[in-house]
Amino acid sequence: MTRYYALAVTTKYWKPGDDYANEIIKALGKRVDNRDFVVVSEKALSTALNNIADESSVQPSFNAELISKLWMRIVWGYFLGVVCHFGQRLLQRLREYPLEAGSRHKQTALQHAGLLQALMFGSEGGIDGSNLPYSYVSLPLKNAYEMAEEIRQRTWLNLRKKVTVIIVDTDKTYLFRNFHFTPRPKPMKGIQSHGGVCSYIIGRFLRLKKRSTPLAVAGCSLQAGEALKIAHIADRARGPGSGATVWDMAARFKVEITDVSWDMLAKLEHKPIVIVRKA
Repeated sequence: MTRYYALAVTTKYWKPGDDYANEIIKALGKRVDNRDFVVVSEKALSTALNNIADESSVQPSFNAELISKLWMRIVWGYFLGVVCHFGQRLLQRLREYPLEAGSRHKQTALQHAGLLQALMFGSEGGIDGSNLPYSYVSLPLKNAYEMAEEIRQRTWLNLRKKVTVIIVDTDKTYLFRNFHFTPRPKPMKGIQSHGGVCSYIIGRFLRLKKRSTPLAVAGCSLQAGEALKIAHIADRARGPGSGATVWDMAARFKVEITDVSWDMLAKLEHKPIVIVRKA
């Protein structure tokens, strides 16, 4: 069995407009070697690219308000959350789902990802508010493969190292024997994306093994199974950042969900890059 070692690389907090490629090259420096896997967080890339949305100005529709009030508070809070084996703290948070901010968030999900994604309890279609301030959420990358290839080329041109770049989202892929499926749209080839909330419920209900989802690979031909293993190793090395959910993030700073600021996040340790190496 192949063994891997992982090194999570600390950088400054990437804000909109930051040169992510230059930050990656600086962070890799003398740490990276030929044939290493460089695993990069999709959320950090989206933030640097200003691929984010401000939900404070979103006008929720009736459907979005209905999802927040009935689906999230009642269906998730008392039924689906139990089926999916959520802990009591998360169940309570769902039962008290914020109606105003939640409705705006669900409207964003409906517009960008569709109904089956909006019915998720969080990270709908790759839309995520954790590790972002105020009412901002990150949107999924539309060109993950091109970005992975750009980072690979920049690493070669600047550091003369031949690496494999993997862009990863913390949304989970579920493993059933040799079949890999995820509610997250547009994963890498070899991972099936079907059903949105249905896939999530099935994976959680059956307690299937789960891994962070690789979105794109550049630098070598990598099977989905190995990419999932590397993504999992990188995720464990990186840790939860400011928190696994927006509730955890807000609780860490002891403020309301929409009161977390850029400055608060900048004070934390951020690890958007993980170098994974075969032993």
